Amino acid sequence: MTSDGKNSPMQVHSQFHGSDWTPQRVAFHQNLEEFADRVGLIVGLQSNGKVSQEKAFEQIKSMWQSLKISRNDLLD
Repeated sequence: MTSDGKNSPMQVHSQFHGSDWTPQRVAFHQNLEEFADRVGLIVGLQSNGKVSQEKAFEQIKSMWQSLKISRNDLLD
């Protein structure tokens, strides 16, 4: 948190909680949060006409594929 009480954009928004905590689960949790943040940014850009629907869809689809690979690598 910065001195003005705002969170840094590079700071994780939440902490991982659970009885099955492992470094791999924490890493996937961070990847999932990054995915959600980036989807929000892309949706905002698309809503404001800065990115076409098709381009937004392709970017999100690509990020989703990366997240699936991350899950398979970290949790399986």
